Amino acid sequence: MQLHFRPLSDASIADIIALNNNPDVLRQMPLGRPDFDESKCKVWVAQKEAQWALNGYGPWAFFVEDEFAGWGGLQQEDGDADLALVLHPDYWGLGRVIFDEIVRRAFQEMGLESITLLLPPTRTRIKGILRLGFRLDGEVDIDGTPFSRYRLLATAKH
Repeated sequence: MQLHFRPLSDASIADIIALNNNPDVLRQMPLGRPDFDESKCKVWVAQKEAQWALNGYGPWAFFVEDEFAGWGGLQQEDGDADLALVLHPDYWGLGRVIFDEIVRRAFQEMGLESITLLLPPTRTRIKGILRLGFRLDGEVDIDGTPFSRYRLLATAKH
């Protein structure tokens, strides 16, 4: 399997729209809305790509055998590098491989001291992220939606 991390702008607008409007994906994204159209997508991609210049990190598009599999990476959130990982359901089995590579890049290449992960309080199955080394690190509110923040330290075993 060939997995590639590429600029988000390398993915087609149609593929990003289809992913971000996928009902199975939306169930995992509390801030997602099923009205993600071409104009919203173009603004969204530009904002995501701008994070690279602003923060030195941002999201990538993930390609498996040259097929768009999803997007994710690190995004600036309240001074933290917050992990996002959004995969098409056909690629959900690759989450751990992609996560491991994001973490490797975050800590070894970018020199970050920690990354965060935001989950809605309704997400009660968290044993997996605790096994990865994340620890509960408070609560945050984004656009009126509450989230539990988990933090992974570069010094943690993961």
